[in-house]
Amino acid sequence: MMGQRVSSTDFLWTYTEQPHADRRKQIFKAHPEIKQLFGIDHSLKYVVTASVIAQIVACFLLKDSSWVLVLLQAYFFGGVVNHALTLAIHDISHNTAFGNDMPLANRFFGFLANLPIGVPISISFKKYHVEHHRYLAEDGLDTDVPTEFEAKFFTSPFRKFIWLILQPVFYAFRPLAIYKKAPTDMEILNAIIQISFDFFILYFCGFKSLLYLLSGTFLAMGIHPSAGHFVAEHYAFSEDQETYSYYGWWNHVMYNVGYHMEHHDFPYIPGRNLPKVRHIAPEFYDNLHIHESWTTVLWDFVFSPAMGPYKRIKRNASVPQEVYGNNQLLPYFNRFFNKIRLYAETFFVMFNKVGLGERIKVE
Repeated sequence: MMGQRVSSTDFLWTYTEQPHADRRKQIFKAHPEIKQLFGIDHSLKYVVTASVIAQIVACFLLKDSSWVLVLLQAYFFGGVVNHALTLAIHDISHNTAFGNDMPLANRFFGFLANLPIGVPISISFKKYHVEHHRYLAEDGLDTDVPTEFEAKFFTSPFRKFIWLILQPVFYAFRPLAIYKKAPTDMEILNAIIQISFDFFILYFCGFKSLLYLLSGTFLAMGIHPSAGHFVAEHYAFSEDQETYSYYGWWNHVMYNVGYHMEHHDFPYIPGRNLPKVRHIAPEFYDNLHIHESWTTVLWDFVFSPAMGPYKRIKRNASVPQEVYGNNQLLPYFNRFFNKIRLYAETFFVMFNKVGLGERIKVE
């Protein structure tokens, strides 16, 4: 059994709409007080900033350490912090740091959370994560669903194990294969700031410290207990359920990402408040299939022939893809240059009037 290939030969196609919108309406109707959970997580700014500072200090302390210690620290400490920061970016993408009225402040704060991760992901994640919620499991729109290549190739236990190791690679490049979008100005700025920070670490702390950050990101998002949520969230362990929650202790360091059914029901409730959703509306959650352990999820995914990349619910796209996104900085630049132009025009008008007056006096 442990050496068998997966039994699935196609995704689990469904022709119904995603369930979370209807669930949200039902929960609102039964528990209107749940609206009080929306808003800003004021602790998020401090926790993220402390995590970034901790990683910079770790880089300084590890700069002259042995390679063995660097990699061990990357797996057991730095990788956990970096993985947590990716989930902080997930929370920030829902504007929970500064609220929906300050989208630009949330994006810039995402740059800060991004720094120890080593590669620029904050803005790109936001750009594609919107579709993951709005068009859950829709073909060509939700890039969280594996490609046909992944589903057909990674079928044996050994290949599925390799697939888990390469999870960061697939999450980075899968959108380019499924849903190509033109880069935005904020993505370019994200890359510039991130590369500048990487050079800062390289210059002041050395190559080992930079590798500590990069390898930690790669390791903790691959074969690592904390990475179990990638499989746990939407892979169909029960074919009549699309999203799954996990209520274990990893939530304490992963911004409650395990409360995933609750998150998809209410995407703009901060992760800190998601346990309260289940507490307020237990009748909507207590009868659902949940995961007891992310490590068990990974084990079952690798060794069960019933599980594999094909084990995802999928539905036809409801809207066409859009290549061009929102350039958030462009309106500010346009306003800035328009003001410069107006000031310049005013200056030249005044200068011409003064010059004309001087000429009249001389004549």
